[in-house]
Amino acid sequence: MSSIANTALPLLPLFASAFTPATFARVQLLVVAALLTTGRRTSSNLLRLVRPLSQGDDSSYHRVLSQAKWSGLRLAARLVRLLLKYFWTKGPITLIGDDTVSEHRGRKVYGKARHRDPVRSSHSYTAYRYGHKWVVLTVLVPFPFATRPWTLPVLVALYRSPKDNQQRRRKHKTPAQLMQLLKILLRWFPDRSFVFAGDAGYGSHEMARFAQKTRGRLQLVSKFSPDANLYEPPPPYSGHGRPRVKGAKLPSPKQVVAQGAQRTRLNVSWYGGGRREVEVVSGTGQWYKSGQGLVAVRWVWVHDLTGQHRDEYLFSTAVSLSAQEIVERYTQRWNIETTLEEMRAHLGLETTRGRCVQTVLRAEPCLFGLYSLVALWYWQLPAEHQQGVGVDGVGKVEVTFSDALTAVRRWLWTQWVFPQAGHDTAFAKLPEPLQQTLLAALAPAA
Repeated sequence: MSSIANTALPLLPLFASAFTPATFARVQLLVVAALLTTGRRTSSNLLRLVRPLSQGDDSSYHRVLSQAKWSGLRLAARLVRLLLKYFWTKGPITLIGDDTVSEHRGRKVYGKARHRDPVRSSHSYTAYRYGHKWVVLTVLVPFPFATRPWTLPVLVALYRSPKDNQQRRRKHKTPAQLMQLLKILLRWFPDRSFVFAGDAGYGSHEMARFAQKTRGRLQLVSKFSPDANLYEPPPPYSGHGRPRVKGAKLPSPKQVVAQGAQRTRLNVSWYGGGRREVEVVSGTGQWYKSGQGLVAVRWVWVHDLTGQHRDEYLFSTAVSLSAQEIVERYTQRWNIETTLEEMRAHLGLETTRGRCVQTVLRAEPCLFGLYSLVALWYWQLPAEHQQGVGVDGVGKVEVTFSDALTAVRRWLWTQWVFPQAGHDTAFAKLPEPLQQTLLAALAPAA
């Protein structure tokens, strides 16, 4: 069997050193199977598709996730270096974070718990799902083929419930505390700075204090509490008594807005692309929490002039940022919602069925990595193979992930699967309309 990495998937050799040669040969085939499969991404289902091309017993492919020795962190390090090399050669690197729940029922599934489903829940109703909650850190990538930047997952952590941590005598960590995956990137790239945008769950005082300790290498942008306790910096120590930990009390953001502070009109980039006319009120202060000290922040109140979006309070630990920069960096966060939805629709997130510790901690994180791999692979395809594979629709003006996945699938069928099976010559002799019909069936667009 010829090497998939050499003939059809040029990105894979970059990750080969993370595996033994035998494991890497199986990983290549599993990657191809995961890309070509249109149903559930269970190991058995993947092997059904590529069994005629596989070597060795099926159990050796199952062991890639459950027993083989390889490190997801090493793979993540290579992926991030690749992204920075081509898309973030200079300037602060934009990171987007969120968490998502993937349903996985079963009595003996490692790490399974009951989690609130943010998609199905509302202010008056809470929906729950049984499965895994994944904390996901992504890099925002401005691809030349898309007007909207894509968020590519690079690091993933499994959230454990308080009950599970108590039973295992393990310190409980909230999703925000797990998002200190950021420490890994700060350690890997000591000469680079980062901007992290997350929703309200990641806008805690603890996260802000963590960003402050990096001395400007990490800037946090998130939602802010309208009633936040803001103070002036503490006065210089007088030499008598205990030093003051905070200065004079400042009005909360909500009070400043209610008192009729001057509003500034801005045209900003908005959720999901496009632009929006908004009014803003901005201010600075030292955010205080008892026992945790002060954090310098700039807050922004945002009012959508179209009336389609509720008023929001945002903040950043980088007080030098303008109100427009804070709003636009936060609205970029919406791109991760698109990534998570596309993973469910096209890559089978929630369809894995592993139960043991290693399989659970590897299977779905590999799907997150597969999303990044597909996007990069499509970016590297020859121009003639990027075109004419999407689904035309009303209002569709740019490439989506389903288009990228379809193009990659067609490339795999024609450049590796057919030649490997000895059918490339026969396929080339078919009439062009029949070729396109077969490829449309083998590599369907969403």
